[in-house]
Amino acid sequence: MIVYGSTLSPYVRKCMVFGAEKGLELKLKFAGPGSPDPEFREVSPFGKMPGFRDGDFTISDSTAIVTYLEAKVPEPNLIPLDPQARARTIWFDELADTLMMAAGGTIFGNRFVKPRVMQLPCDHAAADQAENEQLPPILDYLERTIPNSGFLVEDRFTLADIAVASPLATLGCIGVCVDRSRYPRTAAYVDAIHARPTFATIIARDRAQVAAMGGGVPRAA
Repeated sequence: MIVYGSTLSPYVRKCMVFGAEKGLELKLKFAGPGSPDPEFREVSPFGKMPGFRDGDFTISDSTAIVTYLEAKVPEPNLIPLDPQARARTIWFDELADTLMMAAGGTIFGNRFVKPRVMQLPCDHAAADQAENEQLPPILDYLERTIPNSGFLVEDRFTLADIAVASPLATLGCIGVCVDRSRYPRTAAYVDAIHARPTFATIIARDRAQVAAMGGGVPRAA
């Protein structure tokens, strides 16, 4: 099985961690967003990360990929079977893919992708607005929602935890971390999820890559 993309993308990281938690050996093949590479475009016709191949089967979109992996390898179960638990898991997956990525993508895109990858100026106003106004309501929600068990659904590790922790891992690569004084429960939750071997190995590689490219651009004074 091959995943196309870069684990600096939370969507790609989600797939790689999900597969690793399943005990699968997913091969990561680098592909940047919009890449014209024919192999990548075969699995992702619109050039979006991640793309996926399992033999003759191809699909793109992280949620489609993890849904396929869950059906193909049911155990360990990472998408609950109970209707309410499954619905809440998909809710957290959607929260991560939309609201968290809207904020995190703006921050990471402006403070790293534009200046370090595309050689374009950082839009500090947009990045600051996302960090100061878009991200806090999401962290407020997580702070009052994370159960005492330290897992979002069924008091065990699920796709919900993978999805929510992935955008925060990307932001951590450029030094944008959860404020421990304001969000102590969320900070402890993120630390614990990121410490899992399936996350930690990828995060270490991602941080090294970001550092080698100059790191994130600091906030404007």
